[in-house]
Amino acid sequence: MGVDYGIDIDEVRRVIDAADVLVVRFALIDQRLLLDARTNDECGPLIRVVPKAGSARERFRSLKVLRPQFRTPDRILTFEWPRHVRALEESGLWDHIVCRLTSCGWTETADQCDEALRALLREERRVEANAVAGGEGFQTIWPSGVSA
Repeated sequence: MGVDYGIDIDEVRRVIDAADVLVVRFALIDQRLLLDARTNDECGPLIRVVPKAGSARERFRSLKVLRPQFRTPDRILTFEWPRHVRALEESGLWDHIVCRLTSCGWTETADQCDEALRALLREERRVEANAVAGGEGFQTIWPSGVSA
């Protein structure tokens, strides 16, 4: 069993392989990674960083807006990644996601994957910087101008 990073990696791979639509939640950031592996003659798979949905119903509606050429899926699978975004790469799961989505042969999918990863990393760095500086959503325990 591939339990590491606080999650069963082998099970996550199976979910990635089986899901038509998958949402990855992250421990540190509110944004979600949306993967939609469905394709047709005009449209390839989708990978995009999206805002947190208020409910499952809202997520289904937002997916219908993003992908009007597809029917609403019967289900959207989801899992929470308990570590940093970089650990998703280190675990090999990011490459697994990219392989799943690019295996369809749509050339723009690799660029979408790269942009999604960059967006997740930027957002994680922003949240970490806010945490250190006592920025939006955080309060620092060290007053400004005090040295140790």
